[in-house]
Amino acid sequence: MAEDRKQRVDRELIELLNELRVALPGVQVLFAFLLIVPFSNGFPKMSSIQRDVYFVAFVCATLSAILLIAPTAHHRLRFRAKEKEQTLFRANRLAIVGLGFLAAAMSAVVFVITDVIFHEPWAALGSAAAAALFAWIWYVVPLSGRLSDVD
Repeated sequence: MAEDRKQRVDRELIELLNELRVALPGVQVLFAFLLIVPFSNGFPKMSSIQRDVYFVAFVCATLSAILLIAPTAHHRLRFRAKEKEQTLFRANRLAIVGLGFLAAAMSAVVFVITDVIFHEPWAALGSAAAAALFAWIWYVVPLSGRLSDVD
């Protein structure tokens, strides 16, 4: 038996919310880690570029948490509004952008940690490699598959 439009929207929303359950612990752990860094003994020893990139990571993790948690809040607040399909489309966009900010935050953290251990040239390379891998695996691969589906 084929699913009707309502069943498809219900299934897709449940799938999206389940996917967010996978991403959220990662952003929450990263955010918690970033919250405690300024209070550690080594923070005053960080260079200005390390602090700047740390702040970028902190802001990106914050934005990622906001965007990845937002679909749950929207779903709960609009639960009986008969707007499930609009909620699904909005939640999908929020999740995609939230994952982008998560990738940026993680790439920035790679820079800071690598710079503390090995210094700038390696930090820039490591961070760029992480960012490229995130872009490739999280966006290019699925979108290239989507383009081939259209043919």
